[in-house]
Amino acid sequence: MAKYLLLKHYRGAPAAVNDVPGDQWTPEEFSAHMKYMRDFADRLVDSGEFVDAQALAPEGTFVRYDGEGRPPVTDGPFAETKDLIAGWMVIDVDTYERAIELAGELSAAPGAGGLPIHEWLEVRPFLVDQPPTVVE
Repeated sequence: MAKYLLLKHYRGAPAAVNDVPGDQWTPEEFSAHMKYMRDFADRLVDSGEFVDAQALAPEGTFVRYDGEGRPPVTDGPFAETKDLIAGWMVIDVDTYERAIELAGELSAAPGAGGLPIHEWLEVRPFLVDQPPTVVE
């Protein structure tokens, strides 16, 4: 089995077919979207392919080390960087093709008007450490 990260983007990916921002959805549309996501995850739990998932708030701060004895450096109010990742799901599947299949299905979550979003999801494999090559 291989783990893949399915990334949902607020912005930065190509526009979805049903490209209405979530903050413009009705409470009912938002609830339907969340139900779809929970039901999808529940199915993957049943099949043994679900690892974890989280939705992320648009707020956030970049932090970096700035040298010994100095406080960490944080970024300024650059909202465009925070709006990039909306959430993620980690799956553990047998093949890359299965990861693509599930991402396509997840892309059909409903949005405005109850219609599928057809959003673009980024599929990223987890990096797997390779054993060192022994040369004799």
